[in-house]
Amino acid sequence: MSQQANWVPTSVNVDKPSAARMYDYLLGGSHNFAVDREFLEKLLAIQPNAKRWAIMNRAFMRRAVLFMLEQGIRQFLDLGSGIPTVGNVHEIAQSVDPSSRVVYVDNEHVAVAHGQLLLESNENAVIVQADITRPGLVLNDPVTRRMLDFTRPIGLLAVTIGHYILDEHNPREVFSAYRTALPTGSFMAMTHMTSDFEPEKAAALTEAMKSSQNMVRARSRGEVLELFGEFELVDPGLVTTSQWRPDLPNEVDEPERDGLYAGVGLK
Repeated sequence: MSQQANWVPTSVNVDKPSAARMYDYLLGGSHNFAVDREFLEKLLAIQPNAKRWAIMNRAFMRRAVLFMLEQGIRQFLDLGSGIPTVGNVHEIAQSVDPSSRVVYVDNEHVAVAHGQLLLESNENAVIVQADITRPGLVLNDPVTRRMLDFTRPIGLLAVTIGHYILDEHNPREVFSAYRTALPTGSFMAMTHMTSDFEPEKAAALTEAMKSSQNMVRARSRGEVLELFGEFELVDPGLVTTSQWRPDLPNEVDEPERDGLYAGVGLK
């Protein structure tokens, strides 16, 4: 994509790779720069399964949103949403019920700029520019409050965002604040990078990401479970992305290659 595209904010850093733009590239999107593509090729050399991670993660997100819709959820808060591409939360939810409301949250300038353009004619979906590690700012943002009714159940999506919350930002407290704000009957869907299956590659990936705008912290299954707090995990519990309610049983192939744990919890 042209780095002179007129919708790209002047504040965008095109000298350092961005996780949101790399994810967009992995999914076949065009809202990324040469620096993102080149860096991603280095990551793929370290962890060849990274593209599978993205594809399986995206498929989990679709199944989780559909599951929540089946449970009656009609409003969603998507943390660290990235660049809204085809098949994102608002498209899935509004294909089932056009009145479904979605608030995307991200602090990546390209993600926000593209999201605002994409959603400008959609009265039931918005994107808020905010740091998701500061729940008070996200939850009390006037746009969030206008769009979501916190007296009714909400579907919280924390998909591939937890591993970007480093230990010094206290992820347990961050997620506790979001869970506390949700009314009874709400759900939280999460995917999180783990080092349980390939620790050496995870360590190398973590080190490489220090050269990007987004450092990561892979966590064990036990550490990811802690982020669900008092929420009760629905079946099949905390598993890898491809193992969570696959559309077809034979779709689950070498789940340890997924690289991410996935689960949905109920308040």
